[in-house]
Amino acid sequence: MRFRVVAVGKLKERFWAQACEEYLKRLGAYGKASVVEVPDANPAHVGGEAAAVQREGEAVLQQIPPQAHVVLLAIQGRELSSEQLSARLDELALSGVGEVHFVIGGSCGVSEAVRARADETLSFGPITLPHNLARVVLLEQLYRACRISRGEPYHK
Repeated sequence: MRFRVVAVGKLKERFWAQACEEYLKRLGAYGKASVVEVPDANPAHVGGEAAAVQREGEAVLQQIPPQAHVVLLAIQGRELSSEQLSARLDELALSGVGEVHFVIGGSCGVSEAVRARADETLSFGPITLPHNLARVVLLEQLYRACRISRGEPYHK
């Protein structure tokens, strides 16, 4: 299965980028995994938060092919344990899904068009995570899910 993270904004601090690179490298043993960054829009320069969300949403949707299964990360989403995430990804693979795109929106949220395109919504809980940290946590959880799926030690 191929995993792709579509994230609004760039990782500016080196330690975030290094953490993501490490998990992407580890995920390489289980399939293809990549991160695509789309530019974040400054609300002050584009006519407000709604315009920023709209612009970012259009950029996100351009990165998602029609056949991809889309998982939006949002506080309002479904919470899954690591084992449940692993089982869900296995279920998707067995049903013929070859590509899963995970979307991490910008600081102002995501557009209704992105929400409508999402096949499901996942949450890391009711806490608010910085988007940089959410990206690292997502990649780590994907790696953990792959290890669980293969019965390999790591997740305990």
